[in-house]
Amino acid sequence: MKEIIVHINKVFENRVRLGIMSLLVIHEKMDYNTMKQTLNISDGNLANHIFALENEKFIAVKKSFEGRKPKTTYSATAAGRKAFGNHLDALEMLLKHHRGK
Repeated sequence: MKEIIVHINKVFENRVRLGIMSLLVIHEKMDYNTMKQTLNISDGNLANHIFALENEKFIAVKKSFEGRKPKTTYSATAAGRKAFGNHLDALEMLLKHHRGK
């Protein structure tokens, strides 16, 4: 059992980070406002969790302009996709292990 728990990534224990990574794995990229509205969270809350995921190199940030308006988009990195996949696999293994009991 301990070997399963080891693969549960502490970075994804927070529901907002779990939501961010879920969105970025499903979508190739997503802009800040869409992510904020989809997750129904405040600017500060989203910014803090994005910062944490960016520090882990799990997401990439791209800043650009649409006309004169700045636009920030996010995408999951290869490392982020791998870590998130490993996290989901560990959760699935944990569930399978205990379903039969």
